Amino acid sequence: MNRSRWIATAVVPAAIAAGALTWSLQPGAAADLPAKTPEEVLAMALDSDVRAYSGALEQSSQLGLPELPDTGPAAGLASALDLVTGTHTARVFVDGPANVRLQVLDRLAERDVVRRNRDVWLYNSRDNTAAHVTLPVRSPSGNRLPEDFGTPDGMQTPDQLAHRLLAAVEPSTQVTVGEDAEVAGRTAYELVLDPLSTDTLVDSVSVAVDSQTGLPLSIKVQARGQQQPAFSLAFTELRLQAPAQELFEFTPPPGAKVQEHTLQVPSTRHEQGDTGHLRHGPDSKPTVSGEAWDAVVELPAGSVPADSQLLDQLTYPVSGGRALSTALLTVLFTDDGRVFAGSVPLGRLQAAAGER
Repeated sequence: MNRSRWIATAVVPAAIAAGALTWSLQPGAAADLPAKTPEEVLAMALDSDVRAYSGALEQSSQLGLPELPDTGPAAGLASALDLVTGTHTARVFVDGPANVRLQVLDRLAERDVVRRNRDVWLYNSRDNTAAHVTLPVRSPSGNRLPEDFGTPDGMQTPDQLAHRLLAAVEPSTQVTVGEDAEVAGRTAYELVLDPLSTDTLVDSVSVAVDSQTGLPLSIKVQARGQQQPAFSLAFTELRLQAPAQELFEFTPPPGAKVQEHTLQVPSTRHEQGDTGHLRHGPDSKPTVSGEAWDAVVELPAGSVPADSQLLDQLTYPVSGGRALSTALLTVLFTDDGRVFAGSVPLGRLQAAAGER
């Protein structure tokens, strides 16, 4: 596997999960909602049972990622990082976890991710290419896979991303309720997560929770020392009804270059509770030091193939190796081939590397 693919599938999702399509959360614009405690709003979001909807999304990122050329060794990485830089709009259609479609609307092209039961399609109209994955029904151990198995990690909606964050709320986080808000024409409570750790790059996370259904409508991640949100994702339109079923059917256009892929399903991951979302990456065994917001993930030497030219373009030299720094994530590539990543300052990663 090349380094650009690893960065796209490991580093970028880590930055978002730790945590600009821009969004319009208007404090005070909503009706005066009945008062609720943070625990009540959190429960609303985690217990929301909305399974079918459609709408429009807007995302905006100001992560401070380095500029990469669109030609040469870094071209693949620049393309892969495009979805988590700048501003994007998309349309989303959901009818349960096994029927999902996301259409990312580029200026002169469209990228589609379509899941219908066991079929997953990824299509890019810019070069008329498609990838098709047929999902297995059972793991090698014979266990039936969860219904949401195979949902691509990159296909995030506010409710999916919010559930990943809210499910991890623990004593290391102060949870409060902010001002009533309005998102996509719906009234919402604002749930604010403030890390108690002083070592994390994350200053706060705000989640707008629909006042009627509990569906998370938007997420805003604020980085320390940065005035504008480092990452935001929100509905700008939302309809709480099942989309037409034909939207989940996909046929490659004439002349499209189609690649077929086989999804490997290691049985141990699912027996240990991993939901097994569709991802590609080295089958390494990362270790984690620290907890919650200031946790550091280590990948052992050899997990990431060397590509010195691309690494030089992406990172800068530091004591003990090279580093990539963004508003929400820092990655350290050590001279001996190990990789450390976390929503923490560089010094925290260097300290973790020195302790090994």
